[in-house]
Amino acid sequence: MQRIEDSLVQALAIDGALGVALGDWKSGMCLGFKGTNSPAFPEANLELAVAGNTEVIRAKMRVAESLKFNDEIEEILIILGTQYHLMRLIKTVNGLFFYLALDRAKSNLALARLKLNQLEAELKI
Repeated sequence: MQRIEDSLVQALAIDGALGVALGDWKSGMCLGFKGTNSPAFPEANLELAVAGNTEVIRAKMRVAESLKFNDEIEEILIILGTQYHLMRLIKTVNGLFFYLALDRAKSNLALARLKLNQLEAELKI
């Protein structure tokens, strides 16, 4: 089992990673973040990204509830022209999520999703 800091360091090592954060979508708080300080995604934007994507997750939760989904949301993917933004909900701790920003030209989305899933399983809060 890993601590938050260790998980963030490992997530940032994913090929093409621009930044990663752990957020709480119930409160909108950022519990930790790591970035590459790339001009494409400055590290300072990670706390803002967590706060903004909290609203995305809350909206999707409301829609799922309205539609009476009998399933859980695992992740939400936003595809930009040059980036992937992945929000992976943590199953073991209700309300937390990983936020990962990837450079599309330098990343493999399938491998990034697999690695983030592994990190989620190992995370200890």
